[in-house]
Amino acid sequence: MARALIVVDVQPTFCEGGELGVQGGNAVAERIADYVNARRSEYAYIATTQDWHIEPGTHWSEHPDFVDTWPVHGKAGTANAELHPAIAALNIEHHFKKGQYSPSYSGFEGFEDNTDRIPTREEVSTAMAAGRTLANGLKTAGITRVDVVGLAESHCVKETALDAKKLGFEVHVIENLTEPVSEELGIAARRQMSEAGIILD
Repeated sequence: MARALIVVDVQPTFCEGGELGVQGGNAVAERIADYVNARRSEYAYIATTQDWHIEPGTHWSEHPDFVDTWPVHGKAGTANAELHPAIAALNIEHHFKKGQYSPSYSGFEGFEDNTDRIPTREEVSTAMAAGRTLANGLKTAGITRVDVVGLAESHCVKETALDAKKLGFEVHVIENLTEPVSEELGIAARRQMSEAGIILD
């Protein structure tokens, strides 16, 4: 069984001190780094995802409801949108950036971009049309099982895991390597993922 590890949105914007900081985010980043350093050889494919917002429409709001609208976060080209230093130091090969010009939660909505450029709308459309997607990356690598970790469990981790399951992969979320926005939302997310057949390790 060829396994992939997807490290979802481990960025300073989602850690303590960031625009949408998750309690325990920095500690999650360090635990993921330790996990990858210890178990990298078990994975045929490792990728990160990042919010890389440029003009994401109503996703950003001056009066956010924290359900569909949010404060400015993950702003492309800013330090807080970069990978967390602990993750950047791993030198992972594949990086998928999402949400450039639209709201985005799942890593499967992004495209592979291993630069820190700020692409135009046309460049985003071209990349997606060319199939530089996470789904195609996993397919090309012959992946059958996907392990999902990162931030936040209640939002982008959940949505990435659900999309992986819809695409037919065996999906595991490693509970020690993620944190939800709140315990209440975490409970709801874990229930939803379990009901979809995702394994919570």
